[in-house]
Amino acid sequence: MKSGWMAAVVMVGAVAMVGCVSQKKYEEAMVDVDTAKSELERTRAQKNALEQQVRTLKELNVKFGNEAQVAHDELERIQHGRDKERGSVEGRTKELEDRAKQLALQNKAVRHEYEDVKRHNDTLKALVARYQKELKDQSRSVTGGLSHAVPSPSAPSVAAPVPPAVNAPQAMASSMNVNKASVGDMVLVLGLSKDVADRIVTNRPYRVKGELVAKNVVPKETFDMIKDRISVSP
Repeated sequence: MKSGWMAAVVMVGAVAMVGCVSQKKYEEAMVDVDTAKSELERTRAQKNALEQQVRTLKELNVKFGNEAQVAHDELERIQHGRDKERGSVEGRTKELEDRAKQLALQNKAVRHEYEDVKRHNDTLKALVARYQKELKDQSRSVTGGLSHAVPSPSAPSVAAPVPPAVNAPQAMASSMNVNKASVGDMVLVLGLSKDVADRIVTNRPYRVKGELVAKNVVPKETFDMIKDRISVSP
């Protein structure tokens, strides 16, 4: 466009210099000059518009760059907070897991202790019931012996039978007093091992025979075999 406009100007100048150009050519040259001027104005307008667009794009680029930096900073902050929170949650989770394991172990120990106490309680209940039965049987035996020891008023004194109370010590003569017997006697007479006999002597005295089991001195099976051959009388 610019070269066409310059050619038109040169032509007009040449015409002016020569002075021998026809009116028609002059008019055509002027038309070309006007066209070139219009094209130049349009080109200038396009250039200004493009420059304005460039400025706008630069401003948008700066704006978008700032926004991108802000977004990047916010993303880093979020990631840092997430990592920190994740570490805190993981630490808390591990702490809770360790606490749960400790509670599980404590619960298991308490359950075992409860089972042991329950078994011991059942053993004590059985022993108490056995002791009560033995005391009742002994009370009945003593009461029966005393009733036989009193002579009947209607019977002659020479014919009175020997009271069972007199024979009672002879019946108990075969019973070994575990509160007084020696280790050797218990081994020979009762057939106990020396360790069991030593434990019986170490844990004396006993108020009732069942304490041999209650104090864990002898096993229940051993006690069942010797309970009818022992006594705890003072």
